[in-house]
Amino acid sequence: MAGSPSRAAGRRLQLPLLCLFLQGATAVLFAVFVRYNHKTDAALWHRGNHSNADNEFYFRYPSFQDVHAMVFVGFGFLMVFLQRYGFSSVGFTFLLAAFALQWSTLVQGFLHSFHSGHIHVGVESMINADFCVGAVLISSGALLGKTGPAQLLLMALLEVVLFGINEFVLLHLLGVRDAGGSMTIHTFGAYFGLVLSRVLYRPQLEKSKHRQGSVYHSDLFAMIGTIFLWIFWPSFNSALTALGTGQHRTALNTYYSLAASTLSTFALSALVGEDGRLDMVHIQNAALAGGVVVGTSSEMMLTPFGALAAGFLAGTVSTLGYKFFTPILESKFKVQDTSGVHNLHGMPGVLGALLGVLVAGLATHEAYGDGLERVFPLIAESQRSATSQAMYQLFGLFVTLMFASVGGGLGGLLLKLPFLDSPLDSQCYEDQVHWQVPGEHEDEAQRPLRVEEADTQA
Repeated sequence: MAGSPSRAAGRRLQLPLLCLFLQGATAVLFAVFVRYNHKTDAALWHRGNHSNADNEFYFRYPSFQDVHAMVFVGFGFLMVFLQRYGFSSVGFTFLLAAFALQWSTLVQGFLHSFHSGHIHVGVESMINADFCVGAVLISSGALLGKTGPAQLLLMALLEVVLFGINEFVLLHLLGVRDAGGSMTIHTFGAYFGLVLSRVLYRPQLEKSKHRQGSVYHSDLFAMIGTIFLWIFWPSFNSALTALGTGQHRTALNTYYSLAASTLSTFALSALVGEDGRLDMVHIQNAALAGGVVVGTSSEMMLTPFGALAAGFLAGTVSTLGYKFFTPILESKFKVQDTSGVHNLHGMPGVLGALLGVLVAGLATHEAYGDGLERVFPLIAESQRSATSQAMYQLFGLFVTLMFASVGGGLGGLLLKLPFLDSPLDSQCYEDQVHWQVPGEHEDEAQRPLRVEEADTQA
């Protein structure tokens, strides 16, 4: 179905060659640089006379499992709402995540855990790699249905590097606190993808308009992704926070924020919906905004009431964004945001960063006690005041937006290279461009294009 024989021949070689090259290069770099850390290496751990029960694996691995399920199941199924793009939504998520977790292990390793000529890996590096994958998948949501797998792999190749640098600047050079990644994951991933989508703007995309919507079963499958993400989000935000009270507090704040964002989403969806009916797009996405908005402040003394208030605000803003702002984004700003990452990750991510500014500015020794050192070590050591920490938090948001914008622009130029296989305007949101899809569909909107139609529309 995929158009001319020359395009089909190019597609036959392009993805296999790129996958083999990236995997081969990554394997060589792993062989040269990557080693187990002291908590993983048999000789080093037992030489220290540690008990096996002391190993951090047992404390961190349950959180890793939850984050891993979010990445591969949650993100993948959340994007299957397009009626003819389910194979690609789940399959390309699988492909991107498998590559990005390896590449991010290297990039983050060189920046964070490079000692004596080697990168040292353990369960924390696995979690950090999955966080990076999350940002890449957020960006891919803005491009959903409009790019080929080779383009997505090249996007990941660039984005992982910029993600690692931005994270290093914020967390290590600026001393910003961002436990659940409102800035480093959600804001960065969203605006990287949105700027990239702007560069790749397709003025003739109405040729595929009949495939942009959902059908009953595709929305139902997308809700599987929503429920997975909703359930495991407390683990996502708390995966790498300080063990004990810090991790406990982070999970609680996320738990309450998600609950409140769900209530506000249902309320606003019915309020602005046609005849007072709910819109499944709102429920699939905006209900998750509570997890995004407390990402930065979740380990702080936000208070349960603060978590509820933040979640309610995030659900409201996200729902209104889907209803009113998404059409403006395309018509006025020429940004074609397929899955609405601006509403779920962009705006709630910025709100989360600003909430972190507020809560950091209110930090006191009385409120945190001895726990201040675990949350704000520079304030505890009197190297910064609460006000200056808040200003660093705000500056971190601007740095993230700068990295995301510049990176998205560069990524767009990279993905526009003429030899990369990109679906035609008339073939977007269509699985059969890249997959062997069994069977025919009776509905016109779901019927695969015939070769003659593809050539004519091209």
